Amino acid sequence: MTDDEVIDGLSAELDDDAAASAALIDIGDGRDLYEHFRFVADKGQALLRVDKFLTERLQKSSRNRVQQAAEAGCILVNGKPVKSNYRVKPLDVVQVVMDRPRYEFEIVAEDIPLDIVYEDRYVLVVNKPAGLVVHPGHGNWTGTLVNALAWHFKDTPDYDVNDPRLGLVHRIDKDTSGLLVIAKTPDAKTHLGRQFFNKTTKREYVAVVWGEPSPAQGRIEGNIARSTRDRLQMAVYDPQSGIGKHAVTHYSVIEPLGHVSVVKCVLETGRTHQIRVHMRHIGHTLFNDARYGGDVILRGERTAKYTRFVENCMEICPRQALHARTLGFVHPETGEEMFFEAPLPADMQGLIDRWRVYANAR
Repeated sequence: MTDDEVIDGLSAELDDDAAASAALIDIGDGRDLYEHFRFVADKGQALLRVDKFLTERLQKSSRNRVQQAAEAGCILVNGKPVKSNYRVKPLDVVQVVMDRPRYEFEIVAEDIPLDIVYEDRYVLVVNKPAGLVVHPGHGNWTGTLVNALAWHFKDTPDYDVNDPRLGLVHRIDKDTSGLLVIAKTPDAKTHLGRQFFNKTTKREYVAVVWGEPSPAQGRIEGNIARSTRDRLQMAVYDPQSGIGKHAVTHYSVIEPLGHVSVVKCVLETGRTHQIRVHMRHIGHTLFNDARYGGDVILRGERTAKYTRFVENCMEICPRQALHARTLGFVHPETGEEMFFEAPLPADMQGLIDRWRVYANAR
């Protein structure tokens, strides 16, 4: 989850998994949150605990559920997270926020294959292919992972894909492949959401980048915010600038391959496009990342033969070369430490193999 302003009409192309009509709530704690409910206390409002205030207004939620939401940082008063014992005052603005937009329409169940890595009564872990949008949004109202989940759970009466208390706990971009965890119960989503918020999950990505980073391993720190020059891009700003939100990526080179390198990236934070924009910031844009200029030759000779080779590589992997390889978390019910790994998809493996042959020939 990521990002104290309301950004209206954020383009779905900026965050491939967000609905364009949803307001992104930036509360300055590193989470992307979307408003689901808003209440303004009356001028004559007597002091009242926020959990009771909301329970009286949210007919389908119990006081315990509201308290859990507050514990997970999903209850805001005047734009700031509060605990369940906060006392609402006259004219306070109380919001309930979630890590995904509200669905203003019925989700259609679609028989879209799911690569299920693990499933029990509480969680589902899937390996998302590149090209699959996570949440319905502008231009992608069907054919998403959420539509696939609706089909998968169509015979499970306790799972309502429209219920914001269930479902995806985090997101990855449309053209990034890899592991995602889905919560099948409200308690599981609260528990897992807290782990992502507290940065206790383990997430490791594999990327192919232009050039060979030096040093071979390092830490990239730079605030991330929407670019002022291109609204479809994110950009890196100095941490002292006050612009954007704190972001840290750790990288290490796995294998140099001539004019590209295979790198491992470990997220300390989880901003939109974080790896893509951080690696570009240090001069090593992801291979074939069209949004950030990686779909042209950035290293190597400009010969016709080399150009054809690179074009062939881009045909093999026609998207940014980024894969969420590992995911670790504590099981929300058993307390067991769970760890999953998804092998590189065929397009990225084929890309690496081609560059390896090229590098060895040199």
